[in-house]
Amino acid sequence: MLEVLRVLATSAEALQHAVIFLFNGAEENVLQASHGFITQHPWASSIRAFINLEAAGVGGKELVFQTGPENPWLVQAYVSAAKHPFASVVAQEVFQSGIIPSDTDFRIYRDFGNIPGIDLAFIENGYIYHTKYDTADRILTDSIQRAGDNILAVLKYLATSDMLASSSKYRHGNMVFFDVLGLFVIAYPSHVGSVINYMVVMAVVLYLGKKLLQPKHKTANYMKDFLCGLGITLISWFTSLVTVLIIAVFISLIGQSLSWYNHFYVSVCLYGTAAIAKIIFIHTLAKRLYYVNASDQYLGEVFFDISLFVHCGFLVTLTYQGLCTAFISAVWVAFPLLTKLCVHKDFMQHGAQGKFIAFYLLGMFIPYLYALYLIWAVFEMFTPILGRSGSEIPPDVVLASIMAGCTMILSSYFINFIYLAKSTKKTMLTLTLVCTITFLLVCSGTFFPYSSNPANPKPKRVFLQHMTRTFHDLEGNVVKQDSGIWINGFDYTGMSHITPHIPEINDTIRAHCEENAPLCGFPWYLPVHFLIRKNWYLPAPGVSPRNPAHFRLLSKEETPWDSIKLTFEATGPSHMSFYVRAHKGSTLSQWSLGNGTPVTSKGGDYFVFYSHGLQASAWQFWIEVQVSGEQREGMLTVAIAAHYLSGEDKLSSQLDALKEKLPDWTFPSAWKDQMAYLVFSVS
Repeated sequence: MLEVLRVLATSAEALQHAVIFLFNGAEENVLQASHGFITQHPWASSIRAFINLEAAGVGGKELVFQTGPENPWLVQAYVSAAKHPFASVVAQEVFQSGIIPSDTDFRIYRDFGNIPGIDLAFIENGYIYHTKYDTADRILTDSIQRAGDNILAVLKYLATSDMLASSSKYRHGNMVFFDVLGLFVIAYPSHVGSVINYMVVMAVVLYLGKKLLQPKHKTANYMKDFLCGLGITLISWFTSLVTVLIIAVFISLIGQSLSWYNHFYVSVCLYGTAAIAKIIFIHTLAKRLYYVNASDQYLGEVFFDISLFVHCGFLVTLTYQGLCTAFISAVWVAFPLLTKLCVHKDFMQHGAQGKFIAFYLLGMFIPYLYALYLIWAVFEMFTPILGRSGSEIPPDVVLASIMAGCTMILSSYFINFIYLAKSTKKTMLTLTLVCTITFLLVCSGTFFPYSSNPANPKPKRVFLQHMTRTFHDLEGNVVKQDSGIWINGFDYTGMSHITPHIPEINDTIRAHCEENAPLCGFPWYLPVHFLIRKNWYLPAPGVSPRNPAHFRLLSKEETPWDSIKLTFEATGPSHMSFYVRAHKGSTLSQWSLGNGTPVTSKGGDYFVFYSHGLQASAWQFWIEVQVSGEQREGMLTVAIAAHYLSGEDKLSSQLDALKEKLPDWTFPSAWKDQMAYLVFSVS
């Protein structure tokens, strides 16, 4: 941003529009700086578009993964100006589906400023993202140069655009967009994409319909073989998925999850080989037991038609759902069909099988090349994320499912070669042998998930919070107080690899959920408790910060509309969390926070994150509770957690001692917490 600013400031080229460079802080504080700017700054109302720079990794290509909303001219601006394009509507729809546990300033500008924009991010090497290894020297100069070239070019294009001044006029529809191997971007309106998709579908209908108009005896045999082949294909895919899932579940149960995290080839050798071997096995059985008298060429054609039909089904479904990602299915239908029509006559001629195969492979080159390019991007982004996706989602199950899905897609048009081949025995034996050897090596713990190698680190993330909790009853009396170090591992392996280094961290100190307290009675910094339920609690001396938090009830009053209004005041460090659990018969009707409507976290409790700068006044807020029924005791439990993330109050000799014991392949984040729970009744 500084270099782009320097270039524009020293350039003689006049810009038609002003450019604001916004250097946001507090991003990890739930995007506060961007929210503050777009809702409060006087310049905010003059903004017509934005380019948001993000990172989900360290360097590499910067991926355009969100655009709009709508405003297709923005995509066209990137298409026209970017020198080294890397963009995909697939990434946009995946990210906006919520599968990836992340958020960006893009949402803030879009939702609170009603401004269209472009969201781009580095995605390479997400293993070290937000760790001590995430340093400037690890970002390749080429990555910075590439990003600068793209951003400067797109920025100049927008700043001299006639559309920018009246961008709202051009807000119509979404765009299908994708780059072709980083060389150029193909982009067209989604409604045009729907027309193209249905034209491709019609071509398949005509192609298959022509076969059904053959003489009845031929049609009957073809229909029977087609339907049986379709069933066999679906069975092979289903059994392939079940097989890899069984392996993944077993690997997870014996404590060898993430064996591929530091050695990605392990996932291919374990799950990829198992998936393709099962598909080949099912079709080989079908060839030997069912299609005994059918010719190889005839079966090859039938199974080509089946693959075409299946991909066409995906195309219709995705297009009907309004997903721009449907263009992938269109590619997987159009190119194979075109290839088949071009070489059909040669295929029917005796002795032309070799020529057919050559043309067939050539025609498949485009969809397969693009699929591999897309699959690379998927694994580049998702593999590191699986190392920080929490303790509840088995990463091996996720990766095995993705691997099986990719195998199904890549093998679809090659199933017919199983029927053209004389034997699949050597292929099956090789795949089975590779899978078996890899499986045994994984089970024996040969592949350690993490690495502290400075050249290619892949650390395990651990959160350590030294906390003191105090629980009060209805009368305000202290009923329980404890102190300890709360330990969270951000992946599925938990503490299994750490216990040999620190024996006291084992399952005997597993943290138990306080069922009557919101968010299980722990000082969550963000409401991610539904992702991380396996945690540990090591007893330790109490926390005595110099700036202790104070939380009190200022007033409690009944409103004319039969609700209870509770007004609170809190003072403390710069970061605090407020939690509420409404008891049975009580509901939160409104509060003074946000837009006034209480919103629960995924766990059902209410979570509020609060932070402030220096010299802030006391935080005052109120909540209103609607109570029904005769039971008017213990209507809700509230809690406040003070997070000491910086300064002297963050320091803890117990945390330091524990961090020293952690192996070098871990990356610990540590701070102190002070927490208080109070229960309120109506009377």
